[in-house]
Amino acid sequence: MDPRRQGDFGERSALNWLIDQGASVYLPFGHSPDLDLVAFYRGRLVGVQVKSTTGFRNGRWVAALATRGGNRSWSGVAKYFSSERCDFLFVHAGDGRRWFIPAERVEARAGLILGGPKYAEFEVARGEPIPRG
Repeated sequence: MDPRRQGDFGERSALNWLIDQGASVYLPFGHSPDLDLVAFYRGRLVGVQVKSTTGFRNGRWVAALATRGGNRSWSGVAKYFSSERCDFLFVHAGDGRRWFIPAERVEARAGLILGGPKYAEFEVARGEPIPRG
């Protein structure tokens, strides 16, 4: 699956999960570099950054957090994840496993490893696997 379609898949997964939790979900108009979704969740408005991954290594999911390009005008500078720009990080892995992590608990800027004990408390209900191709 091409990266844009995989990203859309992850965003739909986050939207569906948040709605299942009773949240009202809003989509930012146009491209937002920091937030993919805004939700009224547990009594407050929160910004959600969504990532999806098909990277699997040593029994763990590897999720890239940094943005490195995507257009011809890229300056070579990566934009790293920061808890100052969102409230939650939602990650959808290739096999359907999902995590909803408070941004201040994310201990990474460029990428993180999921599927072990470190973020286990933030794993939420499994979704659909990411389609191949």
